[in-house]
Amino acid sequence: MSRLLLLALILFSLQVRAGNPWRQMKKVEKSIVVPSFPEKVYRITDYHDPADTLYTNAINQAITECSAQGGGVVLVPKGTYKTAAIHLRSHVNLHLEEGAVLSFSLNPELYPVVLTRIEGIDCYNLSPLIYAYNEVDVAITGRGVLDGQADFTNWLNPDKILNVAFPDGTTGKEKDMLNRALEEQWPIEKRVFEHGYGMRPQFIHFYKCKNVLLEDFEVNRSPFWLIHPLMSENVTLRNLILRSHGWNNDGCDPESCRNILIENCFFDTGDDCIAIKSGKDDDGRKWMIPSENIIVRGCTMRDGHAGVAIGSEITGGCSNVWVEDCKMDSPNLARIIRIKSNPNRGGEVKNVFVRNVEVGTCDLAILGIELKYWNVDEGKYYPYFHNIRFENVTSRNSRYMIHVDGFDNRIQARDIFFTNCRFEGVSQPEVNILEGTGNVRFKNVTINGVSYDNKKK
Repeated sequence: MSRLLLLALILFSLQVRAGNPWRQMKKVEKSIVVPSFPEKVYRITDYHDPADTLYTNAINQAITECSAQGGGVVLVPKGTYKTAAIHLRSHVNLHLEEGAVLSFSLNPELYPVVLTRIEGIDCYNLSPLIYAYNEVDVAITGRGVLDGQADFTNWLNPDKILNVAFPDGTTGKEKDMLNRALEEQWPIEKRVFEHGYGMRPQFIHFYKCKNVLLEDFEVNRSPFWLIHPLMSENVTLRNLILRSHGWNNDGCDPESCRNILIENCFFDTGDDCIAIKSGKDDDGRKWMIPSENIIVRGCTMRDGHAGVAIGSEITGGCSNVWVEDCKMDSPNLARIIRIKSNPNRGGEVKNVFVRNVEVGTCDLAILGIELKYWNVDEGKYYPYFHNIRFENVTSRNSRYMIHVDGFDNRIQARDIFFTNCRFEGVSQPEVNILEGTGNVRFKNVTINGVSYDNKKK
């Protein structure tokens, strides 16, 4: 073999490898930094004042000292401990022994106002139950339980969400003032939501953090989203159980984040199990930080609006999402993969790869794409979704297989490919809709045992 031919073969091989998205996923996975910690242990019981009915001060004092001394493990021993807001610091692993329960207070006054983002809108709001801002090497681990205690008599009470009295004398829904802040572009110092009109806080919120590990514990009954990494990098979620039903109970919402691994987690949530975001409307355009390099592997999804959603607050864009080896099964799981935005939000979503996903029952679609979310069909910022690939995906029951709600006068979703997929029990295959799409292809795909390879593209 000539040297020229050998060189050509090597270059071709490199091109093939570079073009394989699953090889790229492996490179991303290797680049994700998982934090490690010194072995020094700080027990929260050693910091507790017996006269104090809560462990809030004890936990936060242990965290502060641990971080100041160079890091280590803040240990929550077996038992139940009542607490309010916990603020994590760099180089601290908050470790829950098996049988340990942190039970969070229902009193909003015990959650100080912090800088955050609610549904893609920057603001100051009640502290998340566990919060970290601009920290590095932080973790929550162990086989304990985090219980937010939220139900429809407290945080989730409809009267407190739908009939809120605002400082200006008006009443409305909980997020009306927040949406006004975005629409009227209030300066951040004016966007302070507290007292009786503070929005429900997230459970776990890491804002501008780097090297985060969440492993082995269970989260129950959250007031709002369960886990919300924001503008963070190198975040690993592994072996978590996430159970929470109520208003806005997304399981995990990586927002404007880079290098995320969500592995072997169980989701039973009332909203999207995983929802990838990158800011809303003008607030998203102010930052323009995409979410990128997100791996979802080996997870189980039950109830929710979607197994994995991208949007709708996706103004900053999203690229490189891999979903593999997952099981999704529930009549209350509306969609398996859902991508959504509208012409006010915009956002480019590209390179979404799904393979080896086993679907039992879902209510609506295996793939749902909405480019006119909330019935917004005109605006300055049309979303654009492209290069979406499904491989070896099977399902037993659904209403339809694919539904793309696009624009009738422009193509904003294209390059969608299904390969080696089998969909059974599709009750309404005739309403599979491909509106406003280009280059949609099916190879070795069957619906109810009938080839779909030559259907409308």
